[in-house]
Amino acid sequence: MQITYRSSVHTAAGWRPVEITAEAERVSPRIARVLRVVAIDGRDPVGTLSRTGARRQQFNGLGIAAREVGARKNLSFCLVTQQ
Repeated sequence: MQITYRSSVHTAAGWRPVEITAEAERVSPRIARVLRVVAIDGRDPVGTLSRTGARRQQFNGLGIAAREVGARKNLSFCLVTQQ
């Protein structure tokens, strides 16, 4: 299944919200485990991403993707975009 949810990343300007789209497997009726991050704010997770293009908004997209893999997400807080 594919899910979309909100998370936070740390930038030089502080913590900022991002939208993560990931492939996940259902562990229980209400919980899913992230298998692979497909996109962060609609873009491929690459080395350096920026929310606005400014240097102070840059963060490591690969690091965020690695952090999210294996995370257990409550499906009531996620948008299931594909079964």
